[in-house]
Amino acid sequence: MRMTLLSASMSVGGVDFATTVDTLCQRETESMLAVMFSGRHKLHMDKIKNAVFIDRDGTHFRHILNWLRDGVVPLLEPAAYTELQREAQFYQLNIFKEQLTVILSRKEEEEGKAEMTRSQVIKCIQSKRVRLRGVSLSGQNLSKLDLSGVDFSNANIGNTFFIRAKLIGANFCEAEADGANFHNANLTECSFIKAAMRGAVLAGALLQSANLQDAILSDSSFCNADLRSAHLQNADLSNANLSNAILEGANLKGARLYGANLKGANLQRAYLRDVDLRNTVLDGANLGGANLQGASR
Repeated sequence: MRMTLLSASMSVGGVDFATTVDTLCQRETESMLAVMFSGRHKLHMDKIKNAVFIDRDGTHFRHILNWLRDGVVPLLEPAAYTELQREAQFYQLNIFKEQLTVILSRKEEEEGKAEMTRSQVIKCIQSKRVRLRGVSLSGQNLSKLDLSGVDFSNANIGNTFFIRAKLIGANFCEAEADGANFHNANLTECSFIKAAMRGAVLAGALLQSANLQDAILSDSSFCNADLRSAHLQNADLSNANLSNAILEGANLKGARLYGANLKGANLQRAYLRDVDLRNTVLDGANLGGANLQGASR
């Protein structure tokens, strides 16, 4: 076994994986993987590969590892979500299993309800009719499209995929976007004022100068997102994951950060006046030049 304080090698059904012990243990401390690598138990070894052996199909284990690393649920077909949910149950990853359950439930509820399909959206863009205000696009896959400047205000985009989409200057004001996936999307100067985005994925997204005032962002993921000069006044970021996010110069006045994870975040010159940070994870966060007048820590 090639395992130190920082690294661990595994053979899952004969497929090799390498990660760190911290990755396996930190996100879900009571999971099977966390218990296995806690150092309290003898591990079953593949002596040829000198790696910990897990007698399980390795097909979906990369998704398990990626979720443990950044908390992002992958874009999959419904059948694959069901298989991944079974794996999450096996590894006792209860939070991940619950997220997958929510996605599957939404897909069942939204099946056939969307007013527009991906192909219809593309035709709309091509014909320059880019006003989608109030339209239901729930559950659609709009990943990798150029949707810059499109008006999605008041639209139902719950559980919709915008992965790597170009959405510069798009309007999402008051949109219903719970569970929407904007992983690595370009959302520069977008407006999300009063949008409902519970559990949304914005990991790795570009949100420079975006306006998220009064948005409901509880349980959402912003890890490694770029939120420089973003407007987050009065936003609800309860239990949000903002680890390693760039919030330089961002305005967080009145934001709710109870249970939020800001580990390693760049908060230089951020406006945090009167913000309650007492139940916020700030390990390794850079608060240089931040306005913390009246903030509770």
